[in-house]
Amino acid sequence: MKAIWILLVRLRGWKFQLPTIEECPELKRCVLVMAPHTCIEDFFVGAASVWKIGLNAKIFMKDSFENWLTAPILRWAGVVSIDRGNKNNNLVGKAVEMLNQADNMTVVITPEGTRKAVKRWKRGFYEIATQAQVPIALSTLDYKNKVATIKKIFYPTGDFNADMIEIMKEYQDVHAKVPSMFNKSDAAYRDKLI
Repeated sequence: MKAIWILLVRLRGWKFQLPTIEECPELKRCVLVMAPHTCIEDFFVGAASVWKIGLNAKIFMKDSFENWLTAPILRWAGVVSIDRGNKNNNLVGKAVEMLNQADNMTVVITPEGTRKAVKRWKRGFYEIATQAQVPIALSTLDYKNKVATIKKIFYPTGDFNADMIEIMKEYQDVHAKVPSMFNKSDAAYRDKLI
């Protein structure tokens, strides 16, 4: 079924410029950032990318997508539903625990947290990587060139704002499906350094 999913994404014109786990062993245990996230198609291309690499991935997605029809498919796809409205859900702690209990697990997160335009990425992906002491894989979905890739393996230093300035550099040449919804500016992080 996953092979069919990947084929369907390819038939839509997408190319995968992705490393194998052998070429990039850090991918076996990391937080994989999927960006930009401006449309539902991102999920289909992103999931195909994760499976193309062969990752044992848990894809974090808001629970509003889950219903009686979609729940079995989402669980099969590796989706972990999250209740973003619950401030006590301890999502970071649960993700860190998942990573700490596994030798081979990738947590996939869309750090924008929504398909709408945001000034800053949500910090959870960074906290998960820092607390679990794993790298952050910076993946991109470029709609202009229809290429899915991993730009860089980033090791967080603990300085969120300084690291975000470096992370945002990797997304400057990436084209979202809805460009007006993808904020590539690092201004919100530079303000915090002053």
